[in-house]
Amino acid sequence: MELNTWFGYVGELLPGLVAALKLTGISLGLGLPLALVLALLVDSRLRVVRWVTIGFVEVGRGLPLLVLLYIFYQGLPQINIVPSALASATWAFTWSAAAYATEIIRSSLRSVPRGQTEAGSSLGLSERDRFRYILLPQASRIAIPPLMGLSIIMFQLTSLAYVITYSEVMQAAYFLGTTTFQYLPVFLAAAFVYAIITIPASALVTSIEKRLSKHL
Repeated sequence: MELNTWFGYVGELLPGLVAALKLTGISLGLGLPLALVLALLVDSRLRVVRWVTIGFVEVGRGLPLLVLLYIFYQGLPQINIVPSALASATWAFTWSAAAYATEIIRSSLRSVPRGQTEAGSSLGLSERDRFRYILLPQASRIAIPPLMGLSIIMFQLTSLAYVITYSEVMQAAYFLGTTTFQYLPVFLAAAFVYAIITIPASALVTSIEKRLSKHL
């Protein structure tokens, strides 16, 4: 096979890459703020709030993402809710991302020495100000590398969305393979498309982690 033909396959998969990045961006944009809220609610003084939050997080972590996709896309129509493929994928990915990010943020918040917040309290800072100016900035430095790692994983997992007909890279690759019967070159092109995102992103995470570790 000519190299130009193979790069032509890569070009035909780029719209799928855009769709995968869109799904990743929306899901993380919704999931990470939700995770911060959940991380705080997990330690709520109200038992009902605490257990409901823990249940939501554990279900999101415990169920395979593929199952969540099927629940939203094929299950909800049974109760007269008919979401689009993008909406179903967004809900499933947001839930999964929020569940895993909750544990990352929660552990990062707990990693900040208690003496830091106690010092803020002795200076007369309110609980809100202690969280905003002392706890959150230090926890963010700890949480950023694993959250970036989670983002890469969520991008890779967008390949599962093809099962609900969402037009991401693998769905485009499968369609291209069935029309050209060149499955090996097409799927190698798909692997290349993922690699041009994940390999530089992984290197960036490693670099940021090293820089932040110097200031912890």
